[in-house]
Amino acid sequence: MATFGRQVMTSWPELEPMPNRLVNYGVTDNGIAIIELASNSAGAPLEGDEVGPNTYTHEMMRDIDTAVVKARFNDDVSVILITGHGHKFFSAGASIQMLNSVTPGFKYNFCLHANETLSRLEQTPKLVICAINGHAVGGGLEIAMACDIRIARKDAGKCGLPEINLGVLAGTGGTARLSRLIGKSRALEYMVSGELMAFEKAKEIDLFNDVWDGSLDEFRQDILDYATQFCLPYKATMAVGNIKRSVQSGPEMPFEYHLALERELQAALFNSSDAKEGIAAYVERRTPRFEGR
Repeated sequence: MATFGRQVMTSWPELEPMPNRLVNYGVTDNGIAIIELASNSAGAPLEGDEVGPNTYTHEMMRDIDTAVVKARFNDDVSVILITGHGHKFFSAGASIQMLNSVTPGFKYNFCLHANETLSRLEQTPKLVICAINGHAVGGGLEIAMACDIRIARKDAGKCGLPEINLGVLAGTGGTARLSRLIGKSRALEYMVSGELMAFEKAKEIDLFNDVWDGSLDEFRQDILDYATQFCLPYKATMAVGNIKRSVQSGPEMPFEYHLALERELQAALFNSSDAKEGIAAYVERRTPRFEGR
């Protein structure tokens, strides 16, 4: 179990279903928006005590999109936390039953919308933490890779992109993001072999940030405690957003352009109230209290 040397700052909030009942959403009292994937193998809503593989369909992607936009426009939200329902799966990826029942044209647009949704998640100016509570396979790993920080629960499952075994590729950002995260050669090897890896291996190759021991309840609380450090008033959320923009967008442009982007983002922060508070607190030898402006 991970420990952070501080008292528990918040608790898991009451979650409410999004319109298609495939994603649950709630916000903690300190500004952590939780997006929980919840579906059965057909991609339908879970009923009663059912625990599913949290496979996704176009309907779930629409729910994810709705939740991301909801969190983005909520000024009280500092961090987005995405996880899966239950203890077995974060997500098993796209529903094979769904893919087997739709036209090639639908599949293309399904992938397009999933790309757009995960890009929105990736580009939103708030820190996105993925709490990998169980297996993250195929599209499940693709969702995780669109997050900024990935932390998994020890011995809770495996991860990988085994789409080669279906005669296809990881088409909702898998080939693009995995190659950028772990390098082209290693990513290519994993995708053409379809090999699944333990979470510890994913950490070793820098695909995951960390792997934590503990029960599911302990893991959830640890994640909330970890995320709290990035919330107001502990961190300047405008600075977090600008750091994220530079890191996400900069590597895709020439180096000198990245430096120019960095300067402009810094100039905007120098004019912020939080920068004035941070510098004043340093001079006065006190802990800053940021307000997100």
